[in-house]
Amino acid sequence: MGPIAASDEGGWAGAPRARAGEASPTVRAYAAHAAIVAIMAAAALFALVPPLTPTAAAQSELSLSVATSVRGEPASRVRLPIEIRPPEAVQKNSFVRIRGLPPAAALSEGHAIAPGAWAVPLMALPTLSIILPAGLQGQSDVAISLVNIDGGLLAEARTLLVVAAPPAPAAPVVMIPRPPAPQLGPTPLPPAERERALGLHGKGIEQLERGNVVAARHFFERAAEVGLAQSAVALAATYDPDELAKFNVVGLEPDVDKARKWYEKARELGASEAAERLRRLGAR
Repeated sequence: MGPIAASDEGGWAGAPRARAGEASPTVRAYAAHAAIVAIMAAAALFALVPPLTPTAAAQSELSLSVATSVRGEPASRVRLPIEIRPPEAVQKNSFVRIRGLPPAAALSEGHAIAPGAWAVPLMALPTLSIILPAGLQGQSDVAISLVNIDGGLLAEARTLLVVAAPPAPAAPVVMIPRPPAPQLGPTPLPPAERERALGLHGKGIEQLERGNVVAARHFFERAAEVGLAQSAVALAATYDPDELAKFNVVGLEPDVDKARKWYEKARELGASEAAERLRRLGAR
């Protein structure tokens, strides 16, 4: 075959010529090749980007839902509703950390980790309440954080705790004591129940030493309902005029009827000192 000569119009002799207004076959071949190279480069770049893992995606969606403000009165309990969304995205062993509470206040669940700071397990959130002592007033900016087991922050929210006395004294509430349930004698507590009751009693003693009688009553009552006699005696003492005066607490009034109720409960549970204190109350 002889050599191919170039034509006068810039193409190769023997090559098909493009029509007027169209690209030549050589130009179209180069354009197709460039497009294929661009597609391959884009595919390689996409392969280098790691996909978002399900755990990271779920974690990025976590949020805490709390009320803008929580209002309560001194010497009372107020609910602290906290909702985690979505609940199925929460990592195992995560917990809620609450900071900014008044140091004299307490939570119904969890444990204190510093003045005004508490750690609360997720299972306790549906019944979580703030226990406000007598004499407390003012506002507190409370930070609520969802934290994993390694201390990493998963979500955070804030609420304003407002504690104010009622505008006018409320009418006294008459409490009708329930008749005690008939019992043949104190029944020993199972070891697990006794251990739980002693833990609640210890929290009550801790709050009593801080001067927070309202919070102490909450823990003593829970332990007494389990069947711990010493907690029933301690709870009755917080209403007994003679015993309450020893605590040097301002703003709490004694309640002889409640003191008698819990001393009778303590006597049923086998507390020996309950009978003498009931006799002393009867002499008032």
